[in-house]
Order: sequence, then C-alpha cells, then structure tokens
Amino acid sequence: MASLPSPLPLSPNHAASRGLSSNISYETFAPRSAAQIARLSRLASLTAGPTARAAASKQENEGKEMSSSSSISRAMLPPMDRYNHASSHSDIELQDTICDNISNNNKTLQQATTTCTLLSHQLKHTTSLKLALRATINICSDVSNRHAQLLKHSGELSAAADQLQEEQELLMRHAEEIGLPLKHYDAIDKIGVLVGVLFKSKTVIRGLARIKVDDDEFGQTLDDIDDACDFFERESGGKAVLLVETKRHQDKQLESGSLEYFRRALILQDAALDLIKEAIAERIATTTTQVASALNTAKVPISADQLEASLIYTRFHGISSRSQRLLSMVKARLHRSEKYHELLLLCRNTYCSNRSSLLTLTVRSHMDTLQQQHGPVGMTRLASVFMIRLCTVETSLYLDFFGEEKKDDATNTLNKSRPDESVYHDKEFQDYLASLCSAFHRTVRRSLVTMVDLDTLCQIVSVLREERSMASSSPTTLAAARAMSSVVKDAQERLIFCANSTLNKEVIRFKAKPSDLDYPDKLVKDKQGSGVATLDTAGDASSNDADDDAVDKHLQQVYASWFPPMRSVLRILSKIFRVVEPPVFESIALEAVQACTRCLKDGAAYIKQRKDVMHSDLFLVKHLLILREQLSPFDIELRYIERQLDFSEAGKAVARFMANRNRRLFSMSTENALLTLMREGVSVQESSVDSKRDLEDALRSTCNDFIEHTSTEAAGELLKMVEQCRAAEIGSIPYKAIMNCDSVLNVLEKSRESIESHMNDVSTNLKLYMDSAGTQSILLKPVIRKITRSIEDIRKLISQMPDGELEWSDEKRQAATELMDAIDQHLSMKKATNIA
Repeated sequence: MASLPSPLPLSPNHAASRGLSSNISYETFAPRSAAQIARLSRLASLTAGPTARAAASKQENEGKEMSSSSSISRAMLPPMDRYNHASSHSDIELQDTICDNISNNNKTLQQATTTCTLLSHQLKHTTSLKLALRATINICSDVSNRHAQLLKHSGELSAAADQLQEEQELLMRHAEEIGLPLKHYDAIDKIGVLVGVLFKSKTVIRGLARIKVDDDEFGQTLDDIDDACDFFERESGGKAVLLVETKRHQDKQLESGSLEYFRRALILQDAALDLIKEAIAERIATTTTQVASALNTAKVPISADQLEASLIYTRFHGISSRSQRLLSMVKARLHRSEKYHELLLLCRNTYCSNRSSLLTLTVRSHMDTLQQQHGPVGMTRLASVFMIRLCTVETSLYLDFFGEEKKDDATNTLNKSRPDESVYHDKEFQDYLASLCSAFHRTVRRSLVTMVDLDTLCQIVSVLREERSMASSSPTTLAAARAMSSVVKDAQERLIFCANSTLNKEVIRFKAKPSDLDYPDKLVKDKQGSGVATLDTAGDASSNDADDDAVDKHLQQVYASWFPPMRSVLRILSKIFRVVEPPVFESIALEAVQACTRCLKDGAAYIKQRKDVMHSDLFLVKHLLILREQLSPFDIELRYIERQLDFSEAGKAVARFMANRNRRLFSMSTENALLTLMREGVSVQESSVDSKRDLEDALRSTCNDFIEHTSTEAAGELLKMVEQCRAAEIGSIPYKAIMNCDSVLNVLEKSRESIESHMNDVSTNLKLYMDSAGTQSILLKPVIRKITRSIEDIRKLISQMPDGELEWSDEKRQAATELMDAIDQHLSMKKATNIA
C-alpha cells in the first residue's frame, strides 16, 4: 500500500483564521490528555482489522517524520498578532495547545486515511473473490451438466457395445457351425501326412509317419481323428452305410463326400493306433525275444534268488514308463471308440503271453527243486512263500505298465499313484498269474495223490490255510490265494478220503483179536507198567526231560489200554477237527461214533462170554464214558435227518397205472399219469438220527445194567426174597414159606458171605476200570443203596413177625439183626472206602 502524502503547509492567514474559528469547538471536545489519545489509538487498532497492522508499523516509522512536520508547521505559523507585541502569556500557551491539537488531528487523519485505504483494498479484494467464486460455481455447474451428458452417452455406448458383442458371438457361432465341417475335412487332409497315409482315389498308400508317439502333438492328433470319426459317422449314417456303399462302388471312389471322408478317418485312426501298438506291443515282444536269447530261458531256468535282479525284470522296468504313458492315453479314450478297447486288450494279452513264456520254465523248475530238497510240508510252505512273492513283484511290474499316472503340480514330476481296484482284477493278468500258480498246484497235488499219512496231510492243510490268509490280505496276491484255496480243497479231499478209509478199516470193518479184548488183564498190565515208570522217574525227578518222557509214556500206556476202534476214532477226529469244514467233520464224527458204539457193544458181548457180566459192563461203561468225555471239546451236535425212499407202494401204483386206460402221459398238469405213478409209488421217509443222544442212552443203559447185575450177583437171594414177599400176601402159604425163620437166617447168612466176597471184587474192578473216584462212587452207590433198601425191608418184615410164629423168637430175631447189621456195616465201610 502506498504511503500517504504529507499535508500541505497552511498559509498564516488561513491557519490563524482556522485557529480562531476552532478555538471553542475543538478545545472543548478534542482529547487533551495522553491517556485519551492512547485509548483512541487502541480503538483504532482494534477496529482497523488485520490490514491495519501493517499500517501501524508504517505509522511508527513515520512518527518522527510527523513530529518534525508538526514542528515545522508550528514554526511556520505566523504570530497571532504581529502588530500586538503586548499579548499576554496565555495567548502563547493557547497557540501551543492549538498546534498540538492540529498535530494530533493530522495524525488521526492520516490513520483514518490509511484505514480507509485498507478497507477499500479489502473491499476490492472481497469483490474480486466474490466474482471468482461465482465464476467457479458457474464452471462447476457446467461440468456437472457435461458429466450427466457423458454418463448418458456412456450408457448408450455400453448398451450398444453389449449388443454388438452378442451379435459378434452369434456371428462367431454361426461361423463355427459353417466352418465345422471344413475343420474336420481339413484335419483329415492334414493328418494323413503326419501318420504316413496317402489317399489316391480308391488306393491307400502307407508310408513312414512324420509324427512320433512321444511328441506332444500326438495326443491332439488322436483327438482330431476321433472328433472327425464321430462327425462323419453322424453325417454319413455309420459303418453299416459305409459297408453297403463300399460294396456297391467296389473300386470306384464313393460319391458322398462324408462317406469317403469317414472311410479315410477310420483308416487314419487305424494308422495312429498302429503307431501305439508298435510302441507298446511290439516293443514288449522285442524285449522278450532279446531277454530270452540273452538268458536262454527256454532251456536254462533262472535261480529263484537271482530272479528279481535278472534281465527279466530290469529290462521290462526300463520300458514301463513310456508304455504306461501311452496306455494311459489309450485308456482315457476308451469311450471314444471300440478300437481303443481292442488295442488295450491286445497290449494286455501280448504282455501276459510274453511274461508267461519267460517265467513258466523257471517257476516249474523251482517247484520241482523244492519238492526234491524238502519234505511235503516244507515244500508246501516254501512254495507258498515263493508264489506270494512272485505274484507281488509281477503285480508291481504290471502296474508300472498298465497303472495310472498323475502329474504333481507342486514338483512338476510324474508320480505313480495307487491304481483303482479294477487294475488288480484285469482278467488277462489274473489268468496269467493263475497259469504261473498252476505249477504250484500241480507240484503240491502230485505229492498229495500218493500221501496216506493223516498227520502230514493235516500239517499241509494248516500251512496252506495260514499262507492263504496272508495272501488274501493284499489285492496283489489274490491269484496265489486262489491257487492255495484250490490246493487246500484237494488236500482236504485227500484227508477226508484217508480218514474215511482209516475209519472203515480200523472201526467199521474191525475184527477184534483176543489180545484186543483181554480185559481186565490189559488193564492190570497197564497199572503195573505205570507203577514201574513212576519208580523209575522218582530217582531223577529233577530232570524235565525225564518227566516229559514219563508223562508221554504214561499217556501211551493209557491209550494202549483203550479199545482199538475207539482209539482210532478219537485219534482221527482230533487230527481232522481243525483242518476240515465243520459240516464235513460233523458227518464223519457221526458215522465214526455210531460205528465205534457198535464195536464197543460187540466187544462187551465177547468179554461177557469170555469172562463175566461185570467185566463186560465195566468195559462198556469205561469206554462210553471216555468217548463222551473226548467228544465234548469238539462241540458238535452229531445230529442229522436221514431220508430214505420207500417203494412199498410201488407195486400197487404200477397196477393202477396199467389198469387206467384213460391215462394222460403228456398232460402238463397234476393229472399226468407218470407224475401220479411217481407220487403214489415212491415216498420219502425221514428219520432223525442223534448220535450224541444215542451215546447217552447207551451209557445210561449200561450203567443200569451194571447196577442191576452187580446187586444181583452180590445179594441175589436177598433181593429175590424181598420181591417174593412183596408179591405174596401176608399169611399165605408162599409168604410163610419165604418168611420161615430158618429160611430167612439161611438167606441172610449166604447174602452176608456173598456181599463180603463180591463187593471186594467190585471195588477192585471199579478201581481197575475207572480212574476217577467220583465215577467209582457214582457206580457203587446205587448198588449199596439197593442192597441197603432190601435189608430195611427185611427188618420191617421180621419186626412184624410175632414170637412163636414160623419159629421166630427173640434169639433168632437177634441173630437176624446181627447178620443184617454186619451187612450194613460192611456196605458202609465199602462206601466210605470208595469215597475216600
């Protein structure tokens, strides 16, 4: 802001007149003191605004100039009265005051002028800002209108672009539909050169292919050929139409372009698949020929321990990666054409046949070597282990060829993934493994045919079952498991045949010798032998081997005391229990138990004739108890339904059939004459057979017979007398004859002597036949109880007889009581001794 101009000097007259005229007004109202002037300056600074501060600093700079100006002005003022030199001193003071007021007014005026200038500049600046703001608002409004118009045009352009894009896509699809046939036509023309096929009219020329199966473009080429085949098949009508048209035109080119190109597409497909076939099947055949010539496998078998490291596996592992990649390409296109199925089947058959030619001689030679070097059981186990290992390595190699491969994106490497279960169950490969396992089956079966030892057969079945369970746990060894199952069935059949033959010879057709039924002498020898063995081992009780030998020897002596048919039955059943199927075992056990029971009864009858009835009963009870006890661990029912055909009414049915002249032989109804004849003439009779129940009945019957026979032999007259007394009426002649005092005393005396002598023999024989004291007590208690009951009946009868009747008196009654007490005492002692 420019500085204000300094005030012009006043003329003396003008100043004087002004001072005189303002003498009253200014002096009256003008600020007089410095404090009032300071307040006015403060009010000016407060009301001046921000722009006055710069002026204030400028005024401070101009203060000296103003003071000097006022001094000059005051000096320039003329005196109030030049002509009156006699003015008073007060006038001079008044002039000084007026000059000060004028100076202050000038300063105030300058400040007001500066303030007005500043306000004027601020007003101008505010006006310019207002105009600029109004112009900015106008510009923003214009921009907003233009933006709205731009949005409108952009929406219209976007809608137009979408419509154009849709029209473009529609045109492109239409162009593709128009050019699709041309695409397949062009593909056939181009691919022919790649796969080495040249078409000239009706002639097809085959040459070298430019494309290789290992090229990355080969997969796309196959896809193009398959797409062309599918397209031309739809357009031409299929292979049936092509065959008909080909026969019609013969050597001429087909008129229809789609048919001709369909024929060419099929030829190109065959040529491409021939390239894959050459890379897989022919490569496998070539490798097999090279390995066979290098190792001379047709004449010289390879050792089993060197088989996995030989060229038979290393060379095939070398070509497996390439073959797997090509076969994965084939399996991915199985849905496109049947020719891919044929190619895959051809590759599998080629692989299996060539592998079989390399390994068959080696496997058979190894089986024969095992048979020569080891026994039947050892050979079976080693051969099973070898076949499991062979199936494992062969399955692994097969998966290297025909398994799936997946690409790992993280490492960009090819990882062989676990194939699905269908690869393990490929029919061609399983047939190939079965042909390898046939050598194992043939070798083991050949050793089974001539084998008659039940122990060896049982061991072979156990080994095969164990190895089969191991082979069945993995899908890689299913073929070995099936071969072992077949051998197990053969071994079981042989075992069942040998068991039945042994039972038939040693049980059903058994003819006992006198030494076989030399009872009780055989048992006495057994007791003596066991006593000697006990004495022999007592001196060397610290030796475990001696104890085991003594136990084995004792068991052999115990088994030797058994009746041979029963010993054979239990021995055979215990051997085959774990190695044959439960229904088969139960059938064999049922027949064996029935035959054994018959043999025991026949042996008891022989002993009864040769010795006495007590030894016969004890022999039968002993062996039936042993048979029941030994059969209980088998946990079998020994029950079946026996069915028989009954022809008893056949004669009458035939007579009615011949007498019927209106018989309908060819009627398809229930009135057919032949059907009526079979229904009326033949019937099925069913009967339930329970060998375990029969065995229990036989044992119960034998025990009852022993009790009856023993009690009869020991106190037969006493029992007979009691029965006669019960049958006769009291007071009758027979009753008096029976209850005569002398007759009763005579019977009691004889019974006492018979019981004392016979019961000692019974106890001795029971201990000889029965090893268990409980069994002895079970058999002896009913005998003692029966005799004791008879004694009690006699006591009652004697106590009822009055003195003097039938010669009874107190002395004779006392004698009879003493005899009966002696019998009771002897029986009690036997009972106590037997229990102890």
